[in-house]
Amino acid sequence: IRMTESHNNLNQVVVTGTGTHRRMVDSPIPVNVLTAKDIKEANVTNLEEALTKLTSNFSFSTSGMGTEMVLNGLNSDYILLLVNGRELIGDDALMRINMANVKRIEILNGSASALYGSDAIGGVINIITDDSKNKIDASSTTKVSDHGRFSEAVNLDLNVGKLSSYTSYQRQQSDGWKLHPMTETVNKKGEVKLDPTDKQAFTGYHSNTVNQSFSYSLNHKTTLYAQGSYYNFLNDRPVTEYKYNMYHENYTYGFGMKYIVNKKAYIDADFYSDNYKSAYDYIQESGDFKIGDKETRKKQYFYRGNVKSIIKVNSKNKLSAGLEYLDEKLESESDNISNKTLYTMALYAQDEWTIAESLQAVVGLRYIYNETFEDHFTPTASIMYREGGFRGRLSFATGFRTPTLSEIYATDLAKTTNRYTIGNLELKPEESKNFSLNLEYTHSRFSVSATAFVNNVTDMINYRTLSDEEAAQYGDYDEVRQRDNIDKVRIKGVNVNANAYLGLGFNLGAGYTLLDARNLITDKPIDKSVKYAGNVNAQWSKNWGLYGLNINMVGRGQGKRYSETYDYDSSGFMLWDLNTGHTFNLKYFILNAGLGVENLFDWVDDRPWNTKKPYSTITPGRAFYASLTIRFRK
Repeated sequence: IRMTESHNNLNQVVVTGTGTHRRMVDSPIPVNVLTAKDIKEANVTNLEEALTKLTSNFSFSTSGMGTEMVLNGLNSDYILLLVNGRELIGDDALMRINMANVKRIEILNGSASALYGSDAIGGVINIITDDSKNKIDASSTTKVSDHGRFSEAVNLDLNVGKLSSYTSYQRQQSDGWKLHPMTETVNKKGEVKLDPTDKQAFTGYHSNTVNQSFSYSLNHKTTLYAQGSYYNFLNDRPVTEYKYNMYHENYTYGFGMKYIVNKKAYIDADFYSDNYKSAYDYIQESGDFKIGDKETRKKQYFYRGNVKSIIKVNSKNKLSAGLEYLDEKLESESDNISNKTLYTMALYAQDEWTIAESLQAVVGLRYIYNETFEDHFTPTASIMYREGGFRGRLSFATGFRTPTLSEIYATDLAKTTNRYTIGNLELKPEESKNFSLNLEYTHSRFSVSATAFVNNVTDMINYRTLSDEEAAQYGDYDEVRQRDNIDKVRIKGVNVNANAYLGLGFNLGAGYTLLDARNLITDKPIDKSVKYAGNVNAQWSKNWGLYGLNINMVGRGQGKRYSETYDYDSSGFMLWDLNTGHTFNLKYFILNAGLGVENLFDWVDDRPWNTKKPYSTITPGRAFYASLTIRFRK
């Protein structure tokens, strides 16, 4: 059997839009897909790189507390990150993804709470990992770059009879860097002063991630599976400027089963736990803390049980229904939280309805009972019309987000500003209503799609400064603020994507996002939102027997990014990467060597450090890299 390569991703099987496996081109809910081939050719080593270089919907900003992801104007609090359908928690969940084992990344823009529950207001990212069927499949991927950047990923798949095993280890590390040797301060007279500084735009770090999973087929109907992982992270900040480093630790475990009732129905049941710890690791004495002491910033415990059944009722209807239980727990020394818990139960159902050969619909509803916020309903409905290569999709979806335990209970004192922050037991869930229209045309050699959307979010949680009378009961502070449902936002936008195969091994792709993300209460842009962003990639590939060459040019640009905290717009930028891949196909081995240049034209935001004027991007400038993947299959 000789297979021919497709020039677009439309024949991909996706699961995120409906929760069932469908061809991407047949999904009534539009889903964007980044394939393993896309990731390999762009030579990315982490999820942040993949999302920024290969899509136009995402932007990222980095601070001492980690990386903040923004999708269509909404930050990571409103984005659900999944691996094979299981939610990841923690401030640096992005770091735990082993890109060397990613089969595809599915991205659903907009609200999806009917299917996925809380937090799916801005969108869902579902990372689908590779599932090798070879008896032995082993690989090692190494990448080195300037500024001490290094990554190593080792994967091993074994299939012996009814038992399958997957093991992986990933190491990532980097030196830190400054973008300017001076810091800028402004005195009360408005005079600007420059002083030398050791503050870094990006701080050095190292992290380790280990994953293990097993799958066992009892018979042709029943499969059992279990998995676990461990992750740790420590950054390395200069002692002259910082009192502590950030230490993060995470472990997960889970198990489940899939039972095939008959050709028309199956049941999937699982239990999953994600446990995250963040701590301050002191490198200077501070108050009662000595060098080497750790102060727990927070501990999060997440337990989720799920039973789901999918039934093909008849030739026109496929029904999905399930029951979910979620229990959360939070502890924090720094925020004065001890053993706070919150549970949620949910029932959900969805019907995929083939109305006619050219007309399909999806209708779903989730009922939620939350321990604190009681009953809630989130409906969704989508319809798709197709004729030849044309497809039109119209969707309405609702979303909700329950306040986190930290938002409800956490108290915090910012010692440098004498500002006191308190929680709020009276917080309400945030809600959204999302409307989208998608038009798509596909051809064997090209595809183009455009999606217009409006997302209205009400009861958004933000900080409300208390009056002097309200603040008096809390003590003598310069400012006391409380979390409250005070904001309402409206996000309007258009996403356009196009891909074309030009012949002779040439492919061209581009994406563009235009966004109006506005806080209707303040009449200002949403924090960290970007008005417009675009990406382009051009590649050429050719095979000569056992040797294959791929040359890929990737460009990513975005406009100004607004900071609500400082009422400041960081400048726009455009970055270009040049990647080359050299593949050697041997009998049992595949070797792939990568050589390239990141930030080809050496664009750097090299302003002096200023805490009130955030950098637009923290790239250190032009950097050269080399990578090598060795894969053995049998």
